[in-house]
Formats: sequence, C-alpha cells, structure tokens
Amino acid sequence: MGDATADVPNEVYKNFDEAGEGDKWWEAVDLQKLILAHNNIEKLKEDLRNLPLLTVLNVSHNKLSELPAAIGELHMLKSLDVSFNSIMKIPDEIGSATALVKFDCSSNQLKELPSSLGRCLNLSDFKASNNCITSLPEDLADCSKMSKLDVEGNKLTVLSNNLIASWTMLTELIASKNLLNGMPETIGSLSRLIRLDLHQNRILSIPSSISGCCSLAEFYMGLYSQPNNALSALPAELGKLSKLGTLDLHSNQLKEYCVEACQLRLSVLDLSNNSLSGLPPEIGKMTTLRKLLLTGNPLRTLRSSLVNGPTPALLKYLRSRLPENEDSEASTTKEDLITMATRLSVTSKTLILSRNKIKDWPDAILTSLSSLSCLKLDNNPLRQVPSDGFKDIPMLQILDLSYNIASLPENPPFSSLPHLQELYLRRMQLREAPTDILRLQQLRILDLSQNSLQSIPEGFKNLTSLTELDLSDNNISALPPELGLLEPSLQALRLDGNPLRRYGAL
Repeated sequence: MGDATADVPNEVYKNFDEAGEGDKWWEAVDLQKLILAHNNIEKLKEDLRNLPLLTVLNVSHNKLSELPAAIGELHMLKSLDVSFNSIMKIPDEIGSATALVKFDCSSNQLKELPSSLGRCLNLSDFKASNNCITSLPEDLADCSKMSKLDVEGNKLTVLSNNLIASWTMLTELIASKNLLNGMPETIGSLSRLIRLDLHQNRILSIPSSISGCCSLAEFYMGLYSQPNNALSALPAELGKLSKLGTLDLHSNQLKEYCVEACQLRLSVLDLSNNSLSGLPPEIGKMTTLRKLLLTGNPLRTLRSSLVNGPTPALLKYLRSRLPENEDSEASTTKEDLITMATRLSVTSKTLILSRNKIKDWPDAILTSLSSLSCLKLDNNPLRQVPSDGFKDIPMLQILDLSYNIASLPENPPFSSLPHLQELYLRRMQLREAPTDILRLQQLRILDLSQNSLQSIPEGFKNLTSLTELDLSDNNISALPPELGLLEPSLQALRLDGNPLRRYGAL
C-alpha cells in the first residue's frame, strides 16, 4: 500500500469465495491474516465483518482514531494489533471476539479499557502500554489464562489484589512508569512469574509475600524520581527467590542491603544511587555476580577504587572481611552454572539461554537433557554449532538460533531432529536455505527472515506440515511454482522486503 493511503481498498473486504476461476490461488482462499501495518490508514470500515475467518489483524502504525464495532464479529480472531495509532476508545464489542489470545493496543490515547474485555477468556498476551489508563477493569479477572501483561507508561495508581490473585498463569508483569503507590499482597500467588518490572512508580515497600514468586528471574524496582516515594528497606523474604538472576533497585532510598538477600544467586545487582553507608560482608559470597553497581551511595567503609572497580575484586575484598571459617574463596564455575541450568530444565523440558554471552555450544548441558523439547539460544555470540550438536536432544520440537551470525556449519544436521515443529533462523547470514530442513516432515513454523537468501529450493514442497513460512527481508527475486502445492496447509507466507519481480512464478 502506498504512503498516501488513508483508507483500506474495498477489495480487501470482499469475501474471497467470490473469486473467479481464472484468479490466482493465493487470491482465492479465505483471508485469515491481514497485515496493514505502517500505512496512513485513517479508518477501518464496518465491512470488516465480511472477513469472518480472520485469525490475525495487524493495523499498527497507522492513523486510526477509532475501531469499528464489527471487530466483535470476528469470532475467529486470535491476534489483534492496533498499536501506534490515535485510538481514544476500544469498542465494547471487543468482548464478542472471544477467541482473542493476543491483543496489543499500546501507544494510543486510551483513558480506559472496556469491561467487556473480560469476556475474552482466552486472552493471554495483553499489551496496553503508553496510554493514559487510570485503572484496569475488575472484569479482567475472568481472563485466567493471562500470561503476559504490559501496562507500562500509564497512570495506574493501583493493581488490585483480586486481579493479581486471578492471574496465576502470569509469567511477565510489566507496570513500570505508572503512579503505583504499592504492591498487591497477592503478588505471592504468581508462582510462574519470571519477569516483574515495576520501576519508576511510588512504591514504598515490597510485601513479604514476594517469596511466593518462586520462578522470578528478573525484578526491576529502580528509578524513583521523588525521594519520598521510594524503597527504604527490603523484606528478608526476598532471599527466598532462588531463581532470581537480575535485581534492579537503583535510585531508591535503601539504607542497607539485608543479609538474607545475600543468599540470592544473582548475576546482576544494581544498588546505585541509594543511601547505603556500608555493605554486609556476606555479599562477598554472592560469587555468581557478574555486575554489582554501587555508585552514588555514601559508602564510608569502601574505597572508591573498589566501588568503581571490577566486581570480582570488590567481592574478594568483602569476603576477606568475613570470619575465617566462612571465607571459602568459593567461585562459581562454568560447571556450577551448567548444573543450575540443567536442574531447571529437567522439569520444564525447556532451556532458555537467550541474550547471554555464550560463545561455545553448551554440550555439557545438552548431554543430560535427552528429553528436551524447547531450546532457545538466540541472540548469543555463538562461534559455531558443531556438526553433531543436536545428537543428544532428539526429542526437540522448538529450536531458536536466531541472531547467532555465521554460526551454522556448512551442512547443519537438522535431520537429527525428526520431531522438530518450529525452527527460527533469523539474521544468521544464510546465503541459501540449509537442505537438511527439507527432511523435517513435522515442521510447522520456519523463520528464515533477515538473511541473504537469493532463492528457495523447490524441495520446500515436501514440507507438507508447514503452516507459517517467513522469508521476509532476503534477496529473493522469484519463487518456485511448487510453493503453491503447500496450500491449503500454509496459512501465512511472509515475503515483504524481497526484490520479487515475478509473482507469476507461482
């Protein structure tokens, strides 16, 4: 669509069942996914009801000021993205789109959310950040499948106890940059919560019930602009969060770091810009720490060269102040970390090592995880995936190696993963699609976007289970006609960002 577009072409709303015999196959299927992002669309018509089989609708980054009531007639709609528009109100009819799983209405001009949203019982991923919302409707408590909630950058003053207690499936709760004056006591009911971000609010204390968040890995409570609206103490129960890796408490009014919290196996601890005059020497035993930030504190017992220097030197000094029998000079080795990761993975069958600084293939971990079903190693500086790297994880169903540039061997052994259903290989400097992929008969999702592919092998026609294929942002100029044989199983084919010259090849 061109830059000057202010409306959706009427043809889009037409039911494709009416397509004539001479039309191309991709024009003659019922529309299931409609992506209209990054245009200048000012209005969606009520004719949207003519697309009852839509499962995905993306109209983000446009100029919409409202949504049509017909949105409620899309009973198959699972994903709705209306972010980055100028929408002032979500219509009550949204509650009739009961199949909705993912809803993004962030970066609009919303002051409230409709209570009817609580009728979307399958809603699990909800993003409403950067609006002017002052409260969340209590009816959202009925959305018991909620797993990710992002309401950053609004004007919320409270997260109700009832809502939090109802969302026991939550893994991410982001409510930073609001006006929250406290944390709900029911926070401890979120036993699956992995990320909790409440930075830049007005929270004065952390309830002792935080100990119930036993899966918490990231906790952000920093950046308070007003000194009187800040944390002054930490609960001892914080030390029970055995999986916590990142704790951000910067720019508060903490006068001490409690000894109990020295039991945490953190990798990052940010205590900068607080009111600490000293530190418990037990911090020296937190040998998993890669980064300990202390600048901006009135520390009297530590030299500035230690405070501003490397974390290992500071930890060693603090250990030296412990009684002799407690100074074990212990250091957490790579093997210790591997043991921890393995222990966490055996129960969940999922190993997430994304966004670390892993350079070497984690053989030592994988050898003990033969039943692993999901491995995420994206966004790492992996040097090389070994030619036999997958031999110990034959049951794998999901593999993400994205953003590990030039790490695949010449002939990656994907065929040793016969159960693989999802494969993500974004931005890996691939010049051609690995031929071994063609043997993955159960593959449903394949992401080869942001590479340097110039062509697609006709053998892709053999991937008969494929439902989503992302080839966007490559150098593909033509598509093999055989790709048409993947219809009707193939529901989403992304080709944007390619110099395609011959659609007729299909």
